[in-house]
Amino acid sequence: MADNVIVIGSGPAGLTAAIYLARAGLSPFVYEGFQSGGMPGGQLMTTGAVENFPGFPKGVDGQLLMSDMKEQAARFGARMSMEDVSGVDLSARPFKVTSMSGETKQCRSLIVATGATARRLPLESERRLWTKGISACAVCDGALPIFRNKPLAVIGGGDSAIEEAMHLTQFASKVYIIHRRDELRAGAIMRKRASEHPKIEILWNKVVEEFVGDSVLVSLRLKDTKSAQMSELKVSGAFEAIGHVPNTSFLAGQLQTSDTGYIVTKPGSTAASVDGVFAAGDVQDSKYRQAVTAAGSGCMAALDAERWLVRQGEQL
Repeated sequence: MADNVIVIGSGPAGLTAAIYLARAGLSPFVYEGFQSGGMPGGQLMTTGAVENFPGFPKGVDGQLLMSDMKEQAARFGARMSMEDVSGVDLSARPFKVTSMSGETKQCRSLIVATGATARRLPLESERRLWTKGISACAVCDGALPIFRNKPLAVIGGGDSAIEEAMHLTQFASKVYIIHRRDELRAGAIMRKRASEHPKIEILWNKVVEEFVGDSVLVSLRLKDTKSAQMSELKVSGAFEAIGHVPNTSFLAGQLQTSDTGYIVTKPGSTAASVDGVFAAGDVQDSKYRQAVTAAGSGCMAALDAERWLVRQGEQL
């Protein structure tokens, strides 16, 4: 027997969708994920204090927030499995979803909320100091007390890196942009803003060789890409802005995606290119990438799926 809705993903988008679907009596089944694309609960599971999610004036621990969302969804009847999805068949309805254990479930509609994984530097020191001065989201973490009035670094050279650096200028004493080349990849307007901002300094032809610090980040060891000369830069925070990878490999190209791999949804809707499939959160959002916007789009996807099922006459 086919489920009304299967939700793939358990970050803010997936769990918000599950809450709305469960309260509507649709008994959604949620594949939380396990390892592929990150841990169950999404990127907030690696975030300490979340200070910009509405309703928490003193901030909230990322893991606690996701645990509460999961409990809320389960309270209303959402069923969950902590498994990765290995593949889907969207060629006919009911759709088929196969987990890593080999089990295949059928569903009338599908919500993809698998998020995107931030690219990170493959350094042991980066893993050791992650969340201890190293982040992949300046908008999320830049205003934290540990970064205020301190020198900070942004690693990258595209539009996102410049946007992160500009945001950090509100809090930092100085912002260094570390770029491996001698010209930024960002657009002309963003390059102009970065070069003219009094708090921003661009360090050309540099790559991070090591993040230095015992319990928190204190400096970066940099290597010049032309001369191989080493140098040390004292900073209290480093923000990696080297791109995100949408977690869509299990779809095997069955949904339309952008040039950068994000699921394309119809304007004013969360509907994907296959009728009955919806996408929410960072897997379809390359612009905002915030927990609150992901949760909002999860709500939208749930409402879109419910209304779609009613139109199809398939709602139980």
